[in-house]
Amino acid sequence: MNQLRTRVIEAVEQVVVEASATVDILLMALSVEGHVLIEGPPGVAKTLVARTVAAALGLDFGRIQFTPDMLPSDITGTLALDGAKLSFRKGPIFHNAVLADEINRTPPKTQSALLEGMQEGHVTVDGVRHPLPDPFLVVATQNPIEYEGTYPLPEAQLDRFLFKLVLSYPSEEAERALLALPRSGVKDTSVSHVKAVATSQDIASMRTSVANTRVSPEVIEYVASVVRFSRQLANVEVGASPRAGVHLLAAAKAAARLIGRDFVTPDDVKAVANIVLAHRIIIRPEAELDRYSATSAVSETLDKVPVPK
Repeated sequence: MNQLRTRVIEAVEQVVVEASATVDILLMALSVEGHVLIEGPPGVAKTLVARTVAAALGLDFGRIQFTPDMLPSDITGTLALDGAKLSFRKGPIFHNAVLADEINRTPPKTQSALLEGMQEGHVTVDGVRHPLPDPFLVVATQNPIEYEGTYPLPEAQLDRFLFKLVLSYPSEEAERALLALPRSGVKDTSVSHVKAVATSQDIASMRTSVANTRVSPEVIEYVASVVRFSRQLANVEVGASPRAGVHLLAAAKAAARLIGRDFVTPDDVKAVANIVLAHRIIIRPEAELDRYSATSAVSETLDKVPVPK
Protein backbone atom coordinates (compact mmCIF):
# COMPACT_ATOMS: atom_id res chain seq x y z
CA MET A 1 0.00 0.00 0.00
CA ASN A 2 2.91 2.33 0.71
CA GLN A 3 4.25 1.93 -2.85
CA LEU A 4 0.79 2.49 -4.32
CA ARG A 5 0.48 5.65 -2.22
CA THR A 6 3.75 7.00 -3.64
CA ARG A 7 2.64 6.38 -7.24
CA VAL A 8 -0.77 7.98 -6.73
CA ILE A 9 0.65 11.08 -5.01
CA GLU A 10 3.16 11.58 -7.84
CA ALA A 11 0.35 11.36 -10.41
CA VAL A 12 -2.05 13.63 -8.52
CA GLU A 13 0.51 16.32 -7.72
CA GLN A 14 1.01 16.91 -11.43
CA VAL A 15 -2.40 18.60 -11.20
CA VAL A 16 -3.09 19.46 -7.54
CA VAL A 17 -0.46 21.01 -5.28
CA GLU A 18 -0.01 19.87 -1.67
CA ALA A 19 -2.37 16.93 -2.25
CA SER A 20 -0.61 14.19 -0.28
CA ALA A 21 -2.78 14.43 2.86
CA THR A 22 -5.99 14.26 0.81
CA VAL A 23 -4.66 11.34 -1.24
CA ASP A 24 -3.88 9.48 1.99
CA ILE A 25 -7.43 9.95 3.24
CA LEU A 26 -9.02 8.80 -0.02
CA LEU A 27 -6.75 5.75 -0.23
CA MET A 28 -7.52 4.78 3.37
CA ALA A 29 -11.25 5.13 2.71
CA LEU A 30 -11.06 3.00 -0.44
CA SER A 31 -9.04 0.33 1.38
CA VAL A 32 -11.79 -0.25 3.98
CA GLU A 33 -14.83 0.45 1.76
CA GLY A 34 -15.51 3.77 3.45
CA HIS A 35 -16.60 7.15 2.10
CA VAL A 36 -15.35 10.70 2.54
CA LEU A 37 -17.00 14.07 3.15
CA ILE A 38 -14.91 17.09 2.14
CA GLU A 39 -15.88 20.54 3.36
CA GLY A 40 -14.42 23.80 2.20
CA PRO A 41 -15.16 27.07 0.42
CA PRO A 42 -15.52 27.15 -3.37
CA GLY A 43 -12.32 26.99 -5.39
CA VAL A 44 -10.07 24.95 -3.07
CA ALA A 45 -9.89 21.93 -5.43
CA LYS A 46 -12.43 19.68 -3.68
CA THR A 47 -13.76 18.46 -7.02
CA LEU A 48 -10.42 18.44 -8.81
CA VAL A 49 -8.61 16.30 -6.25
CA ALA A 50 -11.40 13.69 -6.26
CA ARG A 51 -11.38 13.46 -10.06
CA THR A 52 -7.60 13.26 -10.19
CA VAL A 53 -7.31 10.53 -7.55
CA ALA A 54 -9.97 8.49 -9.37
CA ALA A 55 -8.04 8.88 -12.63
CA ALA A 56 -4.76 7.83 -10.99
CA LEU A 57 -6.45 4.75 -9.51
CA GLY A 58 -8.04 3.81 -12.83
CA LEU A 59 -11.56 4.08 -11.40
CA ASP A 60 -14.64 4.71 -13.51
CA PHE A 61 -15.67 8.21 -12.39
CA GLY A 62 -19.04 9.91 -12.19
CA ARG A 63 -20.16 13.27 -10.86
CA ILE A 64 -23.50 14.27 -9.37
CA GLN A 65 -24.06 18.01 -9.05
CA PHE A 66 -26.64 18.36 -6.29
CA THR A 67 -29.30 21.06 -6.63
CA PRO A 68 -32.37 22.05 -4.57
CA ASP A 69 -34.80 20.61 -7.15
CA MET A 70 -33.09 17.22 -7.55
CA LEU A 71 -35.10 14.03 -7.05
CA PRO A 72 -33.87 10.65 -5.72
CA SER A 73 -34.39 9.14 -9.18
CA ASP A 74 -31.89 11.65 -10.59
CA ILE A 75 -29.28 9.75 -8.57
CA THR A 76 -30.40 6.14 -8.62
CA GLY A 77 -31.95 5.88 -12.08
CA THR A 78 -35.45 5.31 -13.39
CA LEU A 79 -37.68 2.80 -15.13
CA ALA A 80 -38.26 3.71 -18.76
CA LEU A 81 -40.17 2.18 -21.64
CA ASP A 82 -37.94 0.17 -23.94
CA GLY A 83 -40.22 -0.91 -26.73
CA ALA A 84 -43.05 -2.80 -25.08
CA LYS A 85 -41.38 -3.35 -21.70
CA LEU A 86 -39.98 -1.36 -18.83
CA SER A 87 -36.22 -1.37 -18.36
CA PHE A 88 -34.00 0.16 -15.71
CA ARG A 89 -31.82 3.06 -16.75
CA LYS A 90 -28.92 3.47 -14.35
CA GLY A 91 -28.35 6.80 -12.68
CA PRO A 92 -25.02 8.55 -12.10
CA ILE A 93 -24.42 6.66 -8.84
CA PHE A 94 -23.38 3.61 -10.91
CA HIS A 95 -19.65 4.35 -11.06
CA ASN A 96 -16.65 3.12 -9.08
CA ALA A 97 -15.89 6.61 -7.81
CA VAL A 98 -18.75 9.06 -7.38
CA LEU A 99 -18.27 12.74 -6.66
CA ALA A 100 -21.36 14.00 -4.83
CA ASP A 101 -20.77 17.69 -5.39
CA GLU A 102 -22.36 20.12 -2.92
CA ILE A 103 -24.42 17.42 -1.25
CA ASN A 104 -25.85 19.94 1.20
CA ARG A 105 -27.51 21.86 -1.64
CA THR A 106 -30.26 19.24 -1.96
CA PRO A 107 -33.08 18.23 0.45
CA PRO A 108 -32.64 15.30 2.90
CA LYS A 109 -34.91 12.95 0.91
CA THR A 110 -32.59 13.18 -2.08
CA GLN A 111 -29.48 12.96 0.09
CA SER A 112 -30.82 9.68 1.51
CA ALA A 113 -30.86 8.07 -1.95
CA LEU A 114 -27.09 8.46 -2.12
CA LEU A 115 -26.61 7.40 1.49
CA GLU A 116 -28.51 4.14 0.94
CA GLY A 117 -26.02 3.24 -1.76
CA MET A 118 -23.10 4.15 0.49
CA GLN A 119 -24.33 2.02 3.35
CA GLU A 120 -25.89 -0.94 1.55
CA GLY A 121 -23.89 -1.23 -1.67
CA HIS A 122 -27.07 -1.16 -3.73
CA VAL A 123 -29.99 1.08 -4.63
CA THR A 124 -33.66 0.16 -4.64
CA VAL A 125 -35.90 1.30 -7.48
CA ASP A 126 -39.55 0.25 -7.58
CA GLY A 127 -38.85 -2.47 -5.02
CA VAL A 128 -35.97 -4.01 -6.99
CA ARG A 129 -32.39 -3.92 -5.69
CA HIS A 130 -29.63 -3.00 -8.10
CA PRO A 131 -26.05 -3.68 -6.89
CA LEU A 132 -23.49 -0.92 -7.25
CA PRO A 133 -20.03 -1.46 -8.80
CA ASP A 134 -17.16 -2.75 -6.69
CA PRO A 135 -15.02 -0.96 -5.66
CA PHE A 136 -17.37 1.88 -4.79
CA LEU A 137 -16.15 5.15 -3.30
CA VAL A 138 -18.24 8.24 -2.63
CA VAL A 139 -16.50 11.56 -2.17
CA ALA A 140 -19.11 14.09 -1.11
CA THR A 141 -18.32 17.78 -1.00
CA GLN A 142 -20.16 20.47 0.88
CA ASN A 143 -19.88 24.18 1.43
CA PRO A 144 -19.62 25.39 5.03
CA ILE A 145 -23.05 25.55 6.65
CA GLU A 146 -22.96 29.34 6.91
CA TYR A 147 -23.35 29.55 3.12
CA GLU A 148 -26.88 30.33 1.94
CA GLY A 149 -29.07 27.62 0.43
CA THR A 150 -27.63 24.66 2.30
CA TYR A 151 -29.36 21.69 3.94
CA PRO A 152 -27.09 20.45 6.75
CA LEU A 153 -26.64 16.67 6.75
CA PRO A 154 -28.49 15.07 9.69
CA GLU A 155 -26.34 13.44 12.38
CA ALA A 156 -27.38 9.92 11.33
CA GLN A 157 -26.21 10.61 7.78
CA LEU A 158 -22.94 12.22 8.86
CA ASP A 159 -22.24 9.08 10.88
CA ARG A 160 -22.10 7.06 7.65
CA PHE A 161 -19.03 8.89 6.39
CA LEU A 162 -15.77 7.28 7.46
CA PHE A 163 -13.85 10.56 7.24
CA LYS A 164 -14.61 14.25 7.15
CA LEU A 165 -11.84 16.40 5.74
CA VAL A 166 -11.94 20.19 6.07
CA LEU A 167 -10.02 22.02 3.34
CA SER A 168 -8.95 25.62 3.70
CA TYR A 169 -7.17 28.02 1.39
CA PRO A 170 -3.66 26.95 0.33
CA SER A 171 -0.47 28.33 1.78
CA GLU A 172 1.25 31.21 0.01
CA GLU A 173 3.88 28.84 -1.39
CA ALA A 174 1.25 26.38 -2.64
CA GLU A 175 -0.74 29.16 -4.28
CA ARG A 176 2.33 30.31 -6.21
CA ALA A 177 2.97 26.71 -7.28
CA LEU A 178 -0.64 26.45 -8.44
CA LEU A 179 -0.33 29.57 -10.58
CA ALA A 180 2.87 28.19 -12.12
CA LEU A 181 1.19 24.99 -13.36
CA PRO A 182 0.87 24.89 -17.18
CA ARG A 183 -2.66 25.46 -18.47
CA SER A 184 -4.16 26.84 -21.67
CA GLY A 185 -6.86 28.99 -20.07
CA VAL A 186 -9.28 29.12 -17.16
CA LYS A 187 -10.86 25.77 -18.02
CA ASP A 188 -9.03 22.92 -16.27
CA THR A 189 -8.48 19.93 -18.58
CA SER A 190 -5.34 18.66 -16.86
CA VAL A 191 -7.05 15.57 -15.37
CA SER A 192 -7.35 14.09 -18.86
CA HIS A 193 -3.55 13.79 -18.93
CA VAL A 194 -3.33 11.83 -15.67
CA LYS A 195 -2.55 8.19 -16.37
CA ALA A 196 -3.72 5.32 -14.18
CA VAL A 197 -0.97 4.04 -11.91
CA ALA A 198 -3.04 1.28 -10.27
CA THR A 199 -5.07 -1.71 -11.40
CA SER A 200 -8.12 -3.41 -9.93
CA GLN A 201 -5.74 -6.07 -8.62
CA ASP A 202 -3.73 -3.40 -6.80
CA ILE A 203 -6.89 -2.18 -5.10
CA ALA A 204 -7.97 -5.71 -4.17
CA SER A 205 -4.51 -6.44 -2.74
CA MET A 206 -4.59 -3.21 -0.76
CA ARG A 207 -7.94 -4.15 0.77
CA THR A 208 -6.74 -7.64 1.64
CA SER A 209 -3.59 -6.34 3.33
CA VAL A 210 -5.55 -3.84 5.42
CA ALA A 211 -8.08 -6.50 6.44
CA ASN A 212 -5.20 -8.73 7.58
CA THR A 213 -3.51 -6.03 9.65
CA ARG A 214 -2.92 -7.30 13.19
CA VAL A 215 -4.69 -5.62 16.12
CA SER A 216 -3.85 -6.48 19.73
CA PRO A 217 -6.52 -6.75 22.46
CA GLU A 218 -4.94 -3.69 24.10
CA VAL A 219 -5.49 -1.56 20.99
CA ILE A 220 -9.08 -2.78 20.68
CA GLU A 221 -9.68 -1.77 24.30
CA TYR A 222 -8.06 1.61 23.62
CA VAL A 223 -10.40 2.28 20.68
CA ALA A 224 -13.41 1.29 22.78
CA SER A 225 -12.25 3.55 25.62
CA VAL A 226 -11.80 6.52 23.28
CA VAL A 227 -15.29 6.16 21.86
CA ARG A 228 -16.91 5.67 25.28
CA PHE A 229 -15.03 8.58 26.84
CA SER A 230 -16.22 10.97 24.10
CA ARG A 231 -19.79 10.42 25.34
CA GLN A 232 -18.90 11.35 28.92
CA LEU A 233 -17.39 14.78 28.31
CA ALA A 234 -19.26 17.59 30.06
CA ASN A 235 -19.32 19.77 26.94
CA VAL A 236 -20.60 17.03 24.63
CA GLU A 237 -24.29 16.52 23.92
CA VAL A 238 -23.88 13.51 21.61
CA GLY A 239 -20.66 11.52 21.55
CA ALA A 240 -19.24 9.02 19.09
CA SER A 241 -21.48 6.10 18.16
CA PRO A 242 -20.60 2.39 18.17
CA ARG A 243 -20.28 2.70 14.38
CA ALA A 244 -17.66 5.37 15.01
CA GLY A 245 -15.61 2.81 16.95
CA VAL A 246 -15.78 0.34 14.07
CA HIS A 247 -14.73 3.08 11.66
CA LEU A 248 -11.92 4.26 13.95
CA LEU A 249 -10.38 0.80 14.16
CA ALA A 250 -10.70 0.24 10.40
CA ALA A 251 -9.08 3.61 9.69
CA ALA A 252 -6.23 2.87 12.12
CA LYS A 253 -5.52 -0.39 10.27
CA ALA A 254 -5.40 1.51 6.98
CA ALA A 255 -3.13 4.16 8.52
CA ALA A 256 -0.70 1.47 9.67
CA ARG A 257 -0.54 -0.10 6.21
CA LEU A 258 -0.11 3.31 4.62
CA ILE A 259 3.29 3.62 6.29
CA GLY A 260 4.25 0.00 5.65
CA ARG A 261 3.38 -1.59 9.01
CA ASP A 262 1.33 -4.79 9.42
CA PHE A 263 0.09 -4.09 12.95
CA VAL A 264 -1.81 -1.24 14.64
CA THR A 265 -0.41 0.95 17.41
CA PRO A 266 -2.19 3.57 19.54
CA ASP A 267 -0.41 6.22 17.45
CA ASP A 268 -2.32 4.99 14.38
CA VAL A 269 -5.57 5.44 16.28
CA LYS A 270 -4.56 8.95 17.33
CA ALA A 271 -3.50 9.85 13.78
CA VAL A 272 -7.00 9.30 12.37
CA ALA A 273 -9.14 10.09 15.44
CA ASN A 274 -10.05 13.65 14.50
CA ILE A 275 -11.07 12.97 10.90
CA VAL A 276 -13.07 9.90 11.98
CA LEU A 277 -14.75 11.25 15.12
CA ALA A 278 -15.15 15.04 15.01
CA HIS A 279 -18.05 15.15 12.53
CA ARG A 280 -20.05 12.69 14.66
CA ILE A 281 -19.80 14.66 17.92
CA ILE A 282 -22.37 17.32 18.86
CA ILE A 283 -21.27 20.02 21.29
CA ARG A 284 -23.58 21.63 23.84
CA PRO A 285 -24.64 25.14 22.68
CA GLU A 286 -23.26 26.84 25.78
CA ALA A 287 -19.87 25.20 25.19
CA GLU A 288 -19.86 26.35 21.57
CA LEU A 289 -20.23 29.92 22.82
CA ASP A 290 -16.93 29.39 24.64
CA ARG A 291 -15.37 28.20 21.35
CA TYR A 292 -15.27 24.57 22.41
CA SER A 293 -15.58 22.47 19.24
CA ALA A 294 -15.85 18.84 18.22
CA THR A 295 -12.13 18.94 17.50
CA SER A 296 -11.62 20.16 21.07
CA ALA A 297 -13.62 17.17 22.30
CA VAL A 298 -11.46 14.73 20.33
CA SER A 299 -8.28 16.35 21.65
CA GLU A 300 -9.57 16.24 25.23
CA THR A 301 -10.50 12.58 24.81
CA LEU A 302 -7.07 11.62 23.49
CA ASP A 303 -5.39 13.58 26.29
CA LYS A 304 -7.37 11.86 29.05
CA VAL A 305 -7.75 8.25 27.88
CA PRO A 306 -4.77 6.17 29.07
CA VAL A 307 -2.62 4.86 26.24
CA PRO A 308 -1.67 1.16 26.40
CA LYS A 309 2.04 0.43 26.57
